[in-house]
Amino acid sequence: MARYLSLLLAALLSGALHAEPRTVDDDGFTHPLRELRFNPGLDQREFERATFQALAIYDPFESFNRRMYHFNYRLDQWVMLPVVRGYQYVTPRFVRTGVSNFFSNLGEVPTLANSLLQLKGKRAMNATARLLFNTILGVGGLWDPASRMGLVRQPEDFGQTLGHWGLPRGPYLILPALGPSNLRDATGLAVDFSLERQVDYLSYAQASGGEFGITALRLVDMRYTTSFRYGQLNSPFEYEQIRYVYSRARELQVAE
Repeated sequence: MARYLSLLLAALLSGALHAEPRTVDDDGFTHPLRELRFNPGLDQREFERATFQALAIYDPFESFNRRMYHFNYRLDQWVMLPVVRGYQYVTPRFVRTGVSNFFSNLGEVPTLANSLLQLKGKRAMNATARLLFNTILGVGGLWDPASRMGLVRQPEDFGQTLGHWGLPRGPYLILPALGPSNLRDATGLAVDFSLERQVDYLSYAQASGGEFGITALRLVDMRYTTSFRYGQLNSPFEYEQIRYVYSRARELQVAE
């Protein structure tokens, strides 16, 4: 038995020694490392340049924006979040949900107008149906039966309308208390606010104009329903990351 194994091993070795050497395939994958060439310095520079180009957002007011970002961080830390925690402590969950639903229902007014301006018929009908069902069946918008009926909220704003018709976003801006924006979206925000005032749905504009508490409640609700927290990214480049994510997210919203 040992003799046969020795003969077999000798035959295999002989075949291996006399076999023709294998050549690299045309696609280079037989011996890929043999064809690979490294240039660490050039590759690193190319990677960094491509990364910076991909993350580049037009931000000519960066110095001002960074100071405003820091201001918003302190405002959030010292004022807004403590107020939100107090709001959660003294207000039952179903009341907070009703308040959020009410202000969300008000937001269907600019959504309807901007859907029409963008010639989005289905979204306009969706916003109309949500307004009717939530106002009538939801007792002025305190409940949201429209969502249970499959009418999902699809917000549209005037910034999206301007982008839909080809207006560029303009320079990046950080707004006091409100956070990331740009020149186009800040203009759209002002127009949507004016539209709510003109339409005065459910007499909200009249009430909020004379009652500071209603406007303050809306600001608290906005912060309560926003999950973002400053510093949660645990990165020294949080400003750049937020700027990039906001800008790309708005591009997707305009394109949909």
